[in-house]
Amino acid sequence: MAVDYEKKGKIAIMTINRPEARNALGADVSREMNEAMVDFRDDPNLWVAIITGAGDKAFSAGADIKGFARGLDSSGAAAAEPARTVERVRADQIWKPFIAAINGYALGGGLELAMTCDIRIAAEHAELGQPEINIGIIAGAGGTQRLPRFVPRAMAAKILLTGERISAQEALRIGLVSDVVPLDQLMPTAMQIAETICQKAPLSVRATKQAMIQGYNLPLNEGLQLEHELAVGLRSTKDRAEGVRAFVEKRAPVFKAE
Repeated sequence: MAVDYEKKGKIAIMTINRPEARNALGADVSREMNEAMVDFRDDPNLWVAIITGAGDKAFSAGADIKGFARGLDSSGAAAAEPARTVERVRADQIWKPFIAAINGYALGGGLELAMTCDIRIAAEHAELGQPEINIGIIAGAGGTQRLPRFVPRAMAAKILLTGERISAQEALRIGLVSDVVPLDQLMPTAMQIAETICQKAPLSVRATKQAMIQGYNLPLNEGLQLEHELAVGLRSTKDRAEGVRAFVEKRAPVFKAE
C-alpha cells in the first residue's frame, strides 16, 4: 500500500508509505490518499484526521519526478492524462479537521498537501519549500495560491520564486506551521491536538472550519452573514443542548455529532 490508513477511535491516520522514495507523490499515493479522504469524510465515527509520512526523512518530497519523466512524449511534452471519473477531494473541501504531522521534507506537492490541512506541526529537522521552478514548472497544485494566503506575500514570493527551502523554525516564525517539536514528539503532539478537538462539539468544529475557509475570501459583511447562518444552524442540534446541560451540571459533555 502506498498509503497506510489507520483508525484509532475517532481519529484517522493517513501515512504516505514510500520512504525509499522520500514519500514521493506518485499515482498510487494520489489514488489511495483520495480513497482514504473519502472514507474519512463519509465515516460518521471519524472526527479528525492526521496526515504524515513514513520514516524520519520526509513527509513528502513532492511529485514523483522519475515517474513524471517517464510520462513525457518523444518531444519532451507531458502526455495527456486520461479523463478521470473518480471523485477527487482535498482536505480543505472536507469540513472535518486535518492535521499535517510534517516529519521531514515537505517539498513541492508535499508542502501543497500539507497546506490543505488546517493545522501543521513540524519536526525540528523538517525543511519546507516549493522547488517546482527549478525544473521548469510552477507550484500548480495550490502552492501559488495558498502560500500567499498563509504567510506574508514577500515571504511567499521568496519561497516560490527562488525554489529555496526554509527550516521548520523559519516556517514557525512566518506562521506556516503552528508548532515545531522534536521528531519523537511529533505524532504524540498531533494525537494530543486531535484528541483535544475530538472532545469538542463535532458539528461546531466542522461549522467553524467551514466558516473560516468559505469566509476567507468574502467581504466582511458576507463572511459575518455566513457565520450567522452556520451559528443559527447549530442551535437546534442535540450536541448544543448537551453542551449547555453539561455546563450547568458542571460535567464533561458527551457529544455525538447530532
